[in-house]
Amino acid sequence: MTKNIMIVGVGGQGSLLASKLLGHLLVTQGYDVKVSEVHGMSQRGGSVVTYVRFGDKVYSPIIDQGEADFIVSFEKLEAARWLSYLKPDGKVIVSEQETDPMPVIIGAAEYPSDLIAKMQALGVHVDAVDALGMAQQAGTAKAANLVLMGRLSRYFDFSEEIWMQAIEDCVPAKFLELNKKAFMMGRGE
Repeated sequence: MTKNIMIVGVGGQGSLLASKLLGHLLVTQGYDVKVSEVHGMSQRGGSVVTYVRFGDKVYSPIIDQGEADFIVSFEKLEAARWLSYLKPDGKVIVSEQETDPMPVIIGAAEYPSDLIAKMQALGVHVDAVDALGMAQQAGTAKAANLVLMGRLSRYFDFSEEIWMQAIEDCVPAKFLELNKKAFMMGRGE
C-alpha cells in the first residue's frame, strides 16, 4: 500500500529540507521511497510542491488528484490551492501563516479570509498549527519546517528516536538543537 504526502509552500520556507528529512527517515525504515519536486520555483515567493511517496514498491513519484494521504502546508492559501489532491479521508497539516501571493501584493486581489474554517466546512480534517510562532520560540523562524514535520510525526508509528536520528542525519550540526526543539514543539510532547 503506497502512502502519499504532499509538502506545499512558498519558495524559501524549507519545504525541500522537510521532504529530504521525510524521505531519509522512510528509507531508513525499509520503505521504497520516491521524492519529487514537481511544481514551482526555488526563488523566494514562488509556489513549491514536493511529493513524497512510500510503500513496499513505488513506481512513480507523482501524486494525482484525490491520492494524497497528507498535505503538509507551510501556508494556508497553498493548502487550499492543493486540496483537490487530498483523499476523502486525508489530512491537511497547515501552518496558520499567511504569505501574500503576487496578486495580493500588487493589489489585484485580497487574501481569502477564514481559509481553515472553509476547508473544515468541506469536511476536510485540518490540523492547524502556529508553526511560525513555535519556530520563533525554538530560536528561528526558519525552523517552521521542523515544527510541521513534528506535527506530521504524530500520525506515524515511528518512535521519537527514529525521527531524531533522521534530523541528526539531515540538519547541519550548528542548527541541530534548535531544529530538534522546533520538531518537539510541533510534535506537542
